[in-house]
Order: sequence, then structure tokens, then C-alpha cells
Amino acid sequence: MRLPFFSALLALALTPFLRAEQPATANKFEKDIAAFEAADKNNPPPQGAILFTGASGIKRWTTLAQDFPDLKVINRGFGGSQISDSIHFLDRVSIPYHPKTIVLQAGGNDLNAGKPVAQVVTDFKTYVEKVRAKLPDVKIVYLGQGPSPLRWEQREKQQELNRLVRESIAAGKNMAFVDLWDVTLGSDGQPRPELFVADRLHPSAEGYKLRTKLLRPVIESK
Repeated sequence: MRLPFFSALLALALTPFLRAEQPATANKFEKDIAAFEAADKNNPPPQGAILFTGASGIKRWTTLAQDFPDLKVINRGFGGSQISDSIHFLDRVSIPYHPKTIVLQAGGNDLNAGKPVAQVVTDFKTYVEKVRAKLPDVKIVYLGQGPSPLRWEQREKQQELNRLVRESIAAGKNMAFVDLWDVTLGSDGQPRPELFVADRLHPSAEGYKLRTKLLRPVIESK
């Protein structure tokens, strides 16, 4: 008869920790976001550009402007981030630039942190919903999960995430999914090593060339 009481007491005791989880995550990236804001103040980026945002695959894309020399591009990736972080910083990272297109690369860190695929998909849908509430005409391009040697054991979850996000995008409007999976694999069915740097996770120069090739027609299409 006392179990409900103790359950309630335990939930009450844990509440501060549960509530603190998101702010703690947010604080982890505060310096990154503040640095973006400082850079914007000193050198305001163009409105109506192509905004690349998400995790380290975007942050490390140092040749972005060179790879798309004919387009106005903005890099606002912050390494280690999850889709929930992009949601948290939406009004400071995605919205202020009023981009015509957002390229989002995120979700892999979410799975690596142990989040269920269903939760990551829900977070993606929430991100789209919140962006569209303020930027109804923006095109959203999701850069799908690609296999990497380091996280090869996560491939089934990554492919499931790709499938569900692709379905969500197909049911929506003005969105596109860019598939990295098959083109990242070699004839042996394994991730092509030349597409990765020494950590076996992040893209090499060849890896970014491949992304550029796949993204360009999607970005330029109406």
C-alpha cells in the first residue's frame, strides 16, 4: 500500500535532475553559440542564404564556401550536438538568418548517446515544425546518416532513422532527403576508408566532395 507513496517521492526527488538535463546540454554549447553571435555582429551574414547547421560533420566543413562558390552559404554547425540542441538554439542559430534553405546534418550523435530511433525522428519533426512556424517558406534538406567505420555497429539504427525521416519528408512539403548510404560503401560492402579522416568518423576532403556533389542539385532545385 505504500508503494505509490514511495514512487511519488522518488519521482519528486529526481525531478530537478531531469529538468536540469536539457540546460546542462545547452550550456555545453553556449560558447559556440556566443561565438556565432559575435561573428554575426562583426560581419553580418547575408539574409536568404543556404544555412548549414547540425553536428560536427557541418562544423568541420571548412571548405563550404569554396565548394559552393556561386551560392551564399553560412556554416553554423556545432560539434557533438544532437537534434534537440538545434531545437534549443533555434532562435539563435537557425531563425536569425532567414535562410531560403536549411541543410541539417544531425541524428548520429543522438543514436550514439543511446536515444531510441523513434525519439530522434520525433525531434526531427519538432525541429521542422518549429522552424516552419517562423519561416514557413524555408526549404529543409536533411543530410541522411552515412555509415562510418567507427560506428559501423550502429548501422541498423542509422538505416532505420534514415527510413523514417525519409517517410516524414515525403509526407511534407518543400523538404528533401539526401541519401549518403550506398555511395559511402565500397564494393566490399564496407565504408570507403578514403572518405574519412584518421578518426574513422568524420569526412575527409574526398568525403566532402561527395557531399557537395549530392547536395548541389537538391539545393538548386526549386
